[in-house]
Amino acid sequence: MEKLKGALVVGFLRLFARLPWRMVQRVGTLIGWLMWKLPNRSREVARINLSHCFPELAGAELDALLRRTLRDTGKTLTESACAWIWPAQKSLSLIREVEGLEVLEQALASGQGVVGITSHLGNWEVLNHFYCSQCKPIIFYRPPKLKAVDELLARQRVQLGNRVAPSTREGILSVIKEVRRGGAVGIPADPEPSEGSGVFVPFFATRALTSKFVPGMLAGGKARGVFLHALRLEDGSGYKVILEAAPDAMYSEDVETGVAAMSQVIERYVRQWPSQYMWTMKRFKKRPPGEPRWY
Repeated sequence: MEKLKGALVVGFLRLFARLPWRMVQRVGTLIGWLMWKLPNRSREVARINLSHCFPELAGAELDALLRRTLRDTGKTLTESACAWIWPAQKSLSLIREVEGLEVLEQALASGQGVVGITSHLGNWEVLNHFYCSQCKPIIFYRPPKLKAVDELLARQRVQLGNRVAPSTREGILSVIKEVRRGGAVGIPADPEPSEGSGVFVPFFATRALTSKFVPGMLAGGKARGVFLHALRLEDGSGYKVILEAAPDAMYSEDVETGVAAMSQVIERYVRQWPSQYMWTMKRFKKRPPGEPRWY
């Protein structure tokens, strides 16, 4: 049964990726509209997250942000489906502007390991192709449940000569070794880790359990950190990639200081493009001692 499900999903993705770009976005908008109109778990998770993170919003303002968020979530789903199937160069052709490329170039020229840091903001699949077009990193990821989809992504995400590492013990070790030998890696910094692998730090109007992995690799200046995001342009024509050097505080030997600094940068980006963040993920499942569960 799992093989059949996987084959059907991959087959659908291949058919969907044949659509014109504008149609891809229209379908994404429709999916977002349905998520807004019909009762579903993703809508409720997004509403819970937004109400806690933006307590200053209520009623019509909160509903408006939720609606925009679900619309952009739908677009991210359909656009990512294309990025999973298309040749990498086709996805790269949608990048209309790049800001801060010199930050990555300087980090790569330093001779130290480079940690590319991103989050679930904008389109991280297109960003993957961009990052891999600039160097040959190891991309760290959480494998999907369906084996056929995992195999598809493992092939598509290495089109430009890079490698991938699943979020397993072996994958973590390969990422650490690559950085230590002066190579480059790419890591999404916002998935909720296990309690032993993270600390609670401020994120919007709450505290979020946040991974120590990235700051741990940078601590004491052992590697260079670069934030990367691919943001959807308002006219729907493509993306703007923004790169930024990790702040000095992320190199602190104090774990909480480094993690908090990383969280602060991600929050700043999300505040600027709030509807492009994946608020539908259960980012806040684990709560500090004494706090009730959200979901």
